[in-house]
Amino acid sequence: MLMNRCLVLVFGLLSAMAATAQDRPSAEDPKPVPPPADQEPKGGFLQNEFRGFKLAESDIGSLSLSLYTYVRYLNQTALEETHTDSFGNTDTLDLRQDIQLQKVKITIKGWFYDPAFTYNAYVWTSNPAQGQGAQVVGAGWLNYRVSDEFVLSGGIWSLPSVRTLEGSFPRFLKVDSRTIADEFFRGAYTSGIWVSGKVADGVDYRVMLANNLSTLGVDAIQLDNTLDTVSAQFVWMPTTGEYGAGGGYGDFDEHDTIATRIGLHGTRSTEDRQSQPGTEDPENTQVRLSDGNVLFDLDLFAPGAQVDEALYQMISIDAGAKYKGFALEGEWYFRWLSDFKGTGAVPTETIFDQGFQLQASYMFMPKKLMGFVTGSKIWGEHGDPWDVSAGVNWFPVVKPGLERQLRVSPEVIYVKDSPTGNSSVPYIVGSDGFIFMVSTELSF
Repeated sequence: MLMNRCLVLVFGLLSAMAATAQDRPSAEDPKPVPPPADQEPKGGFLQNEFRGFKLAESDIGSLSLSLYTYVRYLNQTALEETHTDSFGNTDTLDLRQDIQLQKVKITIKGWFYDPAFTYNAYVWTSNPAQGQGAQVVGAGWLNYRVSDEFVLSGGIWSLPSVRTLEGSFPRFLKVDSRTIADEFFRGAYTSGIWVSGKVADGVDYRVMLANNLSTLGVDAIQLDNTLDTVSAQFVWMPTTGEYGAGGGYGDFDEHDTIATRIGLHGTRSTEDRQSQPGTEDPENTQVRLSDGNVLFDLDLFAPGAQVDEALYQMISIDAGAKYKGFALEGEWYFRWLSDFKGTGAVPTETIFDQGFQLQASYMFMPKKLMGFVTGSKIWGEHGDPWDVSAGVNWFPVVKPGLERQLRVSPEVIYVKDSPTGNSSVPYIVGSDGFIFMVSTELSF
């Protein structure tokens, strides 16, 4: 009943958004035009906002190269050394203090034959997960733009289950990191096809049909054959029709007119034990209880019991505003786990968890210094974890257009009984206490 009411609310809001947006004037962006055949290929210049170096362009296509990487110092030694879950089981945690070249992502992208046909291919490493199945990933996608309203794509990309998976990476307040509520509820990166575009001026959408919630580190033989993972996002920007470069967090752009957004996300997927990624595989999501236990673990609910299959349904609603360097942004999550199949005493009732995150930031010095605070809370049937954090983003480059490509970010996190975590994120399952880290990020 609660699920039905939430779905009615979601689609009611979407109808209101579309009706309001129809009154806004439409502005079509022209397709890129290739240069004349006799023109020398362009190259060697840096395009702003993470577009990379353009290596070549001619009448048959273009090729650009971009890089994302960062170095992180992480200190977890102030955390409690043990964690007790909701079933009374106690684990000893492996607390870290290390320096890592945390991630390297090398991307080539451009268009081929027709400027409407574009490609994106990248190699992605998460070095703290050395030896894990998804430590090195080759991925990407192909796009064909029919119009502003309809772009057809296929490949590997983020499942649009929450705001941080809309495509705003790496424009987070934290360097490549989320609150525990966002990390707990979200889907991840997966293979599929999707359509995207704008319903009207200021209203964007993306709808994806995918194999499962998380595909990195999962081979095709592990997947079930239901092909029923469906996820959709709808974003309404009512005041200015935009929300800053890439739709990212924080008002780095220093809006003179208040920019606002409302986002709706919905995801449904049948998940089975065989198609789950490893618990240390980076950028993946395991279906967990709110005490951190993986739903499909043997003996979790009773001796000999094991869930083999379950239905995952999740809705998130977010809202945000930016004005003159200040940004306030929040998101609420609702998740239902049901239709359990397995052996032994598996759950017979739906498991419902909900939570929220709130993030605030301010540009103390335009294009130079940003302060931020974040927090999140989960209300779950197996625990009520939460976290808060505070940090600074310093952008040392002063050349116009390049300020955001390099940042240094110290951050302090306090987390209570984290239900999620792996070697690629700053917290681990069961984290209780303070975490400190300093990241230096380069992206172009």
